[in-house]
Amino acid sequence: MKYISKILVFVTAGVMLASCSKDFLNYQPQGVVTQEQVSTSANVDKLVISAYAGIANDDMVGPITSMWVYGSVRSDDAYKGGGGVDDVGDVNKYEQYYLTTPDQGGSDWMAPRTWSNYYKAISRANLALIAANGLDATKFPDKLKTQGELRFLRGHSYFMLKRLFNKVPFIDETMTQEQILQTSNDLTSDALWNKIADDFKFAMDNLPEVQAQVGRANKFAAAAYLAKVRLYQAYEQDENHTVTNINPTRLQEVVDLTTTVMGHYSLQPDYAENFLDGYDNGVESIFAAQFSLNDGTEAGRASYATGLNSPTGTPLYGCCDFHKASQNMVNAFKTDASGLPMFDTFNNSDMVDPADFQTNGVDPRLDHTVGVPGHPFKYRPDLMIYEVSWARVPGVYGFFSNMKEQQSPDCACYFKKGPFMGTTKNIDFLRYGDVLLMRAEALIQLNRQAEALPLINQIRARAKASTDRTKLSDGTNPSNYRINEYQDGVNINWTKDNAWKALMFERRLEFGMEGDRYFDLVRWGIAAETLNAYLAAEKTKRDFLSFAHFTKGRDEYYPIPQREITFTKGLYHQNAGY
Repeated sequence: MKYISKILVFVTAGVMLASCSKDFLNYQPQGVVTQEQVSTSANVDKLVISAYAGIANDDMVGPITSMWVYGSVRSDDAYKGGGGVDDVGDVNKYEQYYLTTPDQGGSDWMAPRTWSNYYKAISRANLALIAANGLDATKFPDKLKTQGELRFLRGHSYFMLKRLFNKVPFIDETMTQEQILQTSNDLTSDALWNKIADDFKFAMDNLPEVQAQVGRANKFAAAAYLAKVRLYQAYEQDENHTVTNINPTRLQEVVDLTTTVMGHYSLQPDYAENFLDGYDNGVESIFAAQFSLNDGTEAGRASYATGLNSPTGTPLYGCCDFHKASQNMVNAFKTDASGLPMFDTFNNSDMVDPADFQTNGVDPRLDHTVGVPGHPFKYRPDLMIYEVSWARVPGVYGFFSNMKEQQSPDCACYFKKGPFMGTTKNIDFLRYGDVLLMRAEALIQLNRQAEALPLINQIRARAKASTDRTKLSDGTNPSNYRINEYQDGVNINWTKDNAWKALMFERRLEFGMEGDRYFDLVRWGIAAETLNAYLAAEKTKRDFLSFAHFTKGRDEYYPIPQREITFTKGLYHQNAGY
């Protein structure tokens, strides 16, 4: 049983003010504790557990664990899906880009709710830090470790907020209520990155290499996360979100930090294992949201962030067919005669009919990522072969589905709440495959592409070996798997330009439909050109995208929710273009 999600303690810290001498007024209400009661080593650790719970306290309309809405549908990986454009229409507005506005979602729907959920998590971390900071280190020898965990968790929430909203107020445990109310979101991008980096740097310096309890952050998780922060920070942007410089000092930090991490994790032997119950907190997982069932709570602590996304046309699932793989995403898994990606020509023709997946070479990761008619779904040829009828409105969104976030309905990890599906499968925030590709990216940008080649090839070699679980019942492959490693001078000239194309493509295939794609495009400064080119082709296939358009200098980030600007009387400033 997963430790962090097993024990959830919600403590509200307050100080009782008793100025009346009447005995019947001098009492402590239920649910309220004093600062003195909270500030013991045992209770501080309960606050830490509550802070871990905070980073996974989300739902279908306020996700903070899965980025399927904000990073997958917003990219060229996926369509919204569901029953049509008006079904959870706010996500349609994100997918159309030009319809996204600061006041959409009202006060508590999608982006505004996600904003609140992250700041609730930050508040838990700050509350626990206040309590931990006040403890005597001689009586609480785990003080620095505890502070490191809490700053790691706070750094995680701010990193996610920065990627989504760009301009966010940084609030820490040292601020008074008055200071919080006077804190704007006007930090420069570099200054905000540095504050987030400081949290991870403190965590890296004070966390142990190994934690006694599964699910807690360690030194190497902090180093990996700090590397990710520095990688994003390396791409310096102006006020219009144009990348104006790629900072080599930051890139070298990425190389140094990933050196610290390497050797302590490895790739799962089979790519499928990253998305199957039974492999949580495995050799590839660096940091993940933890979930559980049968943990003493009424309904367990399953994840419902992707609860809308199961196929609909089968009684094994039920609702609601959101997060549909785009035709562009499916086509991206094509390979050429040498088993390499078709960088510039993959979208010249569509893989649609069953025969198309045999006449084309296909990267095996397709059948780990996408539900394809006639192919086994979630590695269960005995139970489920994906059918066209499983698609809810194929005339709008096509019939390809998502698969990574699904589990087999007979899995012990599976929980159905009404029509919605939840599972106890972890959601990985960081895994070792990401570390390898972050390092490769930094090396290529530093003109050291030869050092990046074996890192990318590790990822491709694992993909090539990951075909056992995707087979049909008769042992044959549902697709014509054809994938090879890059060989300089044999199947590619490993120049910096080609290495860069390979890196960008590898990230898309490796993390397909996991919610990273959009943020990668924004980091690299190519979101507008990539997504408008994607839309130009998709409009000929999907009528609902007829008017969609990405505006450079605006759509790279989500708008600051209007309610936040209104509440602060204009103290918070809106992102450019809105």
